[in-house]
Amino acid sequence: MPATPPLPGTDTMNLSTPRERLLLPFLAPFYEAFAQPLAWVGFRVLVGGLLVYEGFPKIMAPFAQVGFVEMLGFYPGWLWSPLLAAMQFFGGIMLALGLVTRPVAFANAVMLAVTFWFHYSRPYGDAFLTEAGLELLRSRGAEIFTPAALRRLADGGGAFLHQVQGKAELLSIVWTGGAAFFAAFGGGPLSLDRALMRKEI
Repeated sequence: MPATPPLPGTDTMNLSTPRERLLLPFLAPFYEAFAQPLAWVGFRVLVGGLLVYEGFPKIMAPFAQVGFVEMLGFYPGWLWSPLLAAMQFFGGIMLALGLVTRPVAFANAVMLAVTFWFHYSRPYGDAFLTEAGLELLRSRGAEIFTPAALRRLADGGGAFLHQVQGKAELLSIVWTGGAAFFAAFGGGPLSLDRALMRKEI
């Protein structure tokens, strides 16, 4: 008995919208041949490029994160610190190129999920300054701080810290989601996986 063909729009290997569902069907070739491949590559390069950018300082000092990774429970730190640095930096390059995309993206998605958990479970707090710092701000703040710094520190830095906390959590979520997307769907069109390999992982 022949296999039942998938319903329109349910084929997970083809993410294009079926022509009959488009309000402007004549745009289908533009979406399929240009817009969708370009969006796929652009998003892949963005996620990979950001990993490279953030990973570069770690690659330059591969053992600088030893204490941090051990605080997270990854022992021995001397092994995990350079390993995570290499995974982020070189993994970002591989992701941007679409090379061995799924395993690289999955490893980085796990790392980024741990990063989100770290930011969520260890918030920056409600104040940047101690009581002594607030007193100094009131008495000599204009001599020591710029006007912009005075505005940020007027409440002890609480609003600024909450803003930093929110951005750290949101960026970690977006990064984790981006890496997980490529772990699930692969490098897509215009990737080295498609160009060099007959099969993808």
